[in-house]
Amino acid sequence: MAWGFGKKQRQPDKDDDDEDEDDEDVDLVNFQGAMFDRTTDMAANARLVQAALRPTKDLITDALERRAEILRMEIKGEKAQVALSIDGLPYSGGRMPKSQANAIIQMLKVLCGLDARLRGRPQSGGVKAEFQGTKYELAVEVTPQAEGTERLTVRIRNLSIKLETPNDLGFGEPLRQSIRDLTSNRHGLVICCGMPGTGVTTTTYAVLRGIDVYLYSIYSIAKTSRELLNIKQFEVNAGDSLTQSMMRMMREEADVIFVDPIRDAETTKELMGVANRICIVSEMQAKDCSHAIAQLTQWSGDPQLASETIDGVFSQKLVRLLCTQCREAFRPNPKLLEKVGLPPETKILYRKGEPIVDEKTGEESEPCDKCGGVGFYGRVAMIEAILVTDPIRKLIATGAPPDQIKTLARAEGCLTFHRDGLRLVAEGKTSLEELQRVFKG
Repeated sequence: MAWGFGKKQRQPDKDDDDEDEDDEDVDLVNFQGAMFDRTTDMAANARLVQAALRPTKDLITDALERRAEILRMEIKGEKAQVALSIDGLPYSGGRMPKSQANAIIQMLKVLCGLDARLRGRPQSGGVKAEFQGTKYELAVEVTPQAEGTERLTVRIRNLSIKLETPNDLGFGEPLRQSIRDLTSNRHGLVICCGMPGTGVTTTTYAVLRGIDVYLYSIYSIAKTSRELLNIKQFEVNAGDSLTQSMMRMMREEADVIFVDPIRDAETTKELMGVANRICIVSEMQAKDCSHAIAQLTQWSGDPQLASETIDGVFSQKLVRLLCTQCREAFRPNPKLLEKVGLPPETKILYRKGEPIVDEKTGEESEPCDKCGGVGFYGRVAMIEAILVTDPIRKLIATGAPPDQIKTLARAEGCLTFHRDGLRLVAEGKTSLEELQRVFKG
């Protein structure tokens, strides 16, 4: 069931007293029911709906128009501050009175099928939405704060954007071949790692989809809401341990097993106990590939076993894509190419487009209608990969720290963030300035 139709009158910023700006009609977001099999009772919350549904639509519509992936709202004193994350960078979403913010938070609870009267405990849910013909999923989290207020976090997923395959994420052909080679061994741990918010889960699914499902049988016991085409979701018997479940899959002649994220020593030991007989794909939280290897080795309690079972580790950093409508081409100076490590035969690079200034009036041109003048539109992953060679295995067996593993991996020719980032620059997908920003961060 969908709620609400109509047009939104674009208003000046809530802290702006200038009311002379022209209003502009835009479509409002259309909420289309709660997620996770919850039900929404709008009739039982009629007064709240009457007061807060329109402001809620205005807030979410603004976030969707601006391509936000995260919306946060926090009440401080008598005002609430809204912050948006767009392509990984923070932007202001304006301010509003505390009373209006409270009403919006309760309205979103109702839309998600949560308890609007419950204030003292965290709640999470989701609501389906449509805006300008595009479907979205909004994951909503409400967290109690001091003085009886609540903090709102909305994570926005655009269902039209498919980041599923290595090709979708911009993996180079050598990297795609490495994934195929690793999983063809029917042996060892293949791990994707990263910090929260860096796209590690998306990279993990891309690695899974890089496996040839026509040659290899892939089984999954991971809890996921994402669709896994041509991958068999294995039913775990009540009371079975992880090892018992994996042994059952091996008896059904699985070639690759996908499991939940690795978070502790117990899980690591169970996985390494069978990884000499089957390929296991998983993810974990770690700063980069070398730190992931060092952590797995420590959790295993057996550096020799870790060296024998870790086959490949992938990590990612998200970098913004240049807007293809307004990016500017330029001929790079040979000294610049030498300094950053690009081939001397590179003829053209691209950078963020800048507004054109009229020489007579001094006025700037209208901002790009695709990116809104930001200069970037969307993000892509830079990949680091450590494919464990014999010299790296010998080093892992000594319990080496991350910096030694990283140094040897580079000497062995493993893919680095720097090298993959330069590939994206050479292909015109991002700029040298954007790489510098990401590496500094």
